[in-house]
Amino acid sequence: MSKSKQSLTVIPLGGLGEFGMNMMAFRFGDDILVVDAGMMFPESELLGVDLVIPDITYLKQNRQHVRAIVLTHGHEDHIGALPYILRDLNVPIYGTRFTLALVKKRLAEAGLLDSAKLFEAVPGRLVEIGPFEVEFIPVTHSTIDCVALAIRTPVGVVIHSGDFKIDQTPVDHYQFDLHAFARYGNEGVLALFSDSTNVERPGFTPSERVVAPRIEELTRSAPKRVVLTCFASSVHRIQQVIDIADRVGRKVAFVGRSMVDNVEIAHDLGYLRIPDGMVVRPQDIRGFEPRKLIIIASGSQAEPMSSMSRIAVDNHRFVTIDENDTVILSARIIPGNEKAIFRMLDHMFRRRALVYYDNSSGPIHVSGHASQEEQKLLLQLVKPKYFIPVHGEYRHLFRHAALAHQLGVVSGEIMLLEDGKCVEFTEDGAFRRDPVTAGRVLVDSGSLEEIEEVVVRDRKHLSEEGVVIPIIAIDKHTGRVESAPEIVTRGLMSENGNEMLAGARECVARTVEMSNLEERADWSVIKEKIRVDLKRYINKQTSKRPLILPVILEV
Repeated sequence: MSKSKQSLTVIPLGGLGEFGMNMMAFRFGDDILVVDAGMMFPESELLGVDLVIPDITYLKQNRQHVRAIVLTHGHEDHIGALPYILRDLNVPIYGTRFTLALVKKRLAEAGLLDSAKLFEAVPGRLVEIGPFEVEFIPVTHSTIDCVALAIRTPVGVVIHSGDFKIDQTPVDHYQFDLHAFARYGNEGVLALFSDSTNVERPGFTPSERVVAPRIEELTRSAPKRVVLTCFASSVHRIQQVIDIADRVGRKVAFVGRSMVDNVEIAHDLGYLRIPDGMVVRPQDIRGFEPRKLIIIASGSQAEPMSSMSRIAVDNHRFVTIDENDTVILSARIIPGNEKAIFRMLDHMFRRRALVYYDNSSGPIHVSGHASQEEQKLLLQLVKPKYFIPVHGEYRHLFRHAALAHQLGVVSGEIMLLEDGKCVEFTEDGAFRRDPVTAGRVLVDSGSLEEIEEVVVRDRKHLSEEGVVIPIIAIDKHTGRVESAPEIVTRGLMSENGNEMLAGARECVARTVEMSNLEERADWSVIKEKIRVDLKRYINKQTSKRPLILPVILEV
């Protein structure tokens, strides 16, 4: 391969045009390195779909070239697709200690842990993966052990920021490594891929520490119990609440499976400091002096069946909300979840709890993503030749590109990419290449199987039009109908319901009578005839098109 032919192709597979599902592939020659493998939660119109993951058709087609998946941090929108992807693509996975601990938990639940190849990456140390040399650069975010990636390739260095904010006073003193970015910036960076989540916010994102005074104030003045909910991955937030509890003479109890799991993992790895005798077991909460307790619960997004959703409707084994209990929602309300969250908070208000859920009287939550000034700072440190905004809907990517343009530090081109749109870097410049298959794969978590679009379409159809099940008993030998057809309907409304059902029974009986014996002996033919005739009849009566599922009983 001559020098002039060397090229690096970047293939975004998720996270450019939506929040979540973050995944990007870098290809040099016959080697592919994948950054992150995230999922996202479905919109409400995807009925009954549990989660959405990126379409990895491209990676499956190039299975023999994929060298590794490298993770920036342990949030679901960066690691959540691994249990589904590793079934098709069992490649080595690199990540920091806490990130890998969360991955292990996920893979163990999916029964994939034994076959997985996991490698711990130490920030500041280089890892060689095929022709790529990767440095894990410490960054601050709303969970711990987060990194950006500097990927050295024969064509040049590319930097992927992962999710970040620049917190000057991190709770765990694990600093954002500004020097590493500056070092690469001085050496020369081919391309920067940077987090666009908060591009609509001017200024700087405040430090994680700013939430402590307000939460402490609310805890000190709380007449009874305090129930605080935050993301189970917000280890810094949990640490601050433990410290506050210690200062104000309260104990803490952890409630909710993800909360208990994450606290255990973080504590075992030494990332959480919990004083001895500080923790109250969930089963001891009821008998514990309310003024001496803070409950930290998962379910801040009011997920169905989560601890907070159950507590709100008195359906939790260990926790109930009483009058004058204090409830603190220390998490952002993710767009799309507003209805469910406010419904949950309404239940808390009904129980006369003191509920705090926004920052109007002092911060009880702070973002983990960079605002405009930090995004500018990163661009100025890195001074990339090419800049590609990532992580966000199209308007976020567009505004981040505009911000970079205004700054004037990008020497080459600012490129707006979307999922599947590839760009190739060579010594001659950057060129857009043919798009690859990209998109969303829908998953029902119960089955771990992909859901076809047609299934969602059927569910939509059912939800709007209902279902009709005609049941007919036919004698196998004589082909005679043994009894009048039964009609079962669900979700089908009609003013003259009984009349319509009687007509539907007649319609089915008539169809069977008009059929000859051969047709009656062939179930599939007779079912199809019943379906067509009944559909026509019901549509005429009600102008609805329900799903019709004929059932034939042999007698």
